[in-house]
Amino acid sequence: SPAMASAGPDAERPRPKPFLIGVSGGTASGKSTVCEKIMELLGQNEVEQRQRKVLILSQDSFYKVLTAEQQAKALKGQYNFDHPDAFDNDLMHSTLKNIVEGKTVEVPTYDFVTHSRLADTTVVYPADVVLFEGILVFYNQDIRDMFHLRLFVDTDSDVRLSRRVLRDMKRGRDLEQILTQYTTFVKPAFEEFCLPTKKYADVIIPRGVDNMVAINLIVQHIQDILNGDICKWQRGAVNGHGRTYKRPFPEPTESSSVLAAGKRSHLESSSRPH
Repeated sequence: SPAMASAGPDAERPRPKPFLIGVSGGTASGKSTVCEKIMELLGQNEVEQRQRKVLILSQDSFYKVLTAEQQAKALKGQYNFDHPDAFDNDLMHSTLKNIVEGKTVEVPTYDFVTHSRLADTTVVYPADVVLFEGILVFYNQDIRDMFHLRLFVDTDSDVRLSRRVLRDMKRGRDLEQILTQYTTFVKPAFEEFCLPTKKYADVIIPRGVDNMVAINLIVQHIQDILNGDICKWQRGAVNGHGRTYKRPFPEPTESSSVLAAGKRSHLESSSRPH
């Protein structure tokens, strides 16, 4: 049309709004590993950042700026990073809102060695599918209601504790401090704040990335979205019949798991507390 022609070739083309997927679960449950596996199977981890159709964001990027007193406590393992109040929920909500509207945003960069927010930010470009993972991404209702699909990675507590101990010891932390922090803050906060949000999940993934039956089904669903096979989606109508899946995926057979247990470590995040 003449109006379109007058806009010129540089006019911004309208994009469909991103499909926002929330991924929750306890500490060291494998949330980031599940997200990275989904990216790998979609071939998106080899795509240049600005051209990616699928991207991963972490709730850990939105930790509040600590006071000097809080930083001193954090360095001694005496600050509760697993409490909802540890996160800048206003910034997280406004950032996700802009992402859902298809805008380019700047995401904070958090330094977990000094427990401080860095001056540098990460530029996040619009994508078709956004995976947002974190221990409490379903806790705040305003944020929870933004997700079009909610996943909960359900991993045995003993497995999660052993992973966390090994991960923190590799960072040079004292074993006694790790266990004290876990029993004082991590475990109680999981039971009080994270675990109750499991009921909001549309899909529960037992054993995390080892459950390739679940991962492959989710990847296929995302692929359908990217291919335009799912033209209209809304909260509460993920399966096309006005109801959501709220049950765990079945246990896969031995042959269905394509990721060897020994390959998990290289996918686990080594720079974040959760």
